[in-house]
Amino acid sequence: MSTTVPRVLRVGEGALLVELAGGEETEAFHAELLRRRAAGALPAVREIVPAARTVLLDGVAEPERLAAELTGWEVAPLPARVGGTVELPVRYGGPDLAEVAALWDVSVEAAVRIHTATEFRVAFCGFVPGFGYLTGLGERYAVPRRATPRTHVPAGSVALAGPYTGVYPRSSPGGWQLIGTTDAVLWDTAREPAALLSPGTRVRFTADGGPAGGGR
Repeated sequence: MSTTVPRVLRVGEGALLVELAGGEETEAFHAELLRRRAAGALPAVREIVPAARTVLLDGVAEPERLAAELTGWEVAPLPARVGGTVELPVRYGGPDLAEVAALWDVSVEAAVRIHTATEFRVAFCGFVPGFGYLTGLGERYAVPRRATPRTHVPAGSVALAGPYTGVYPRSSPGGWQLIGTTDAVLWDTAREPAALLSPGTRVRFTADGGPAGGGR
């Protein structure tokens, strides 16, 4: 077990913002919150929302009590597996794939192998409904955002920025590096839950061999 000492801030009447040192600590802390809530060991909380280095707890029944407890928690390292595994077939060949491969100092084929060999985890969601920020590649493969964002990124575009991989649920402007496309539906209000990806979900990308369509 490792001791996480977060900074806990009061937000309004019934919310707490927990600040962690980094992404891995935040993911582990979020997993611990979910574990304790499932076990009935967490005071009533309406919503738990993770981000890159924070976790927001909203609708906290006893905020002062919980704030005092959080700083003394023993938090286990991130579990090997949290949630289910979603497999996303991808047509690699996006307009930025060659540039990403060059940044990684590998061939395009090797870049695809690296991406498909990685098990990703949804660290948090945001930007638009259904967009998950996926960790797994690590800092070695972090890439910069484009200097000039595109005004239109097609839905289903698989993209990289910093240490994250993401899939655009709908067409929108965006400055991430596009490496392929998928036909997976990331957000569907007729589905329960509407989001295909949620924090803690494991994700694998597979190469389906077809041409990529996200080249705008």
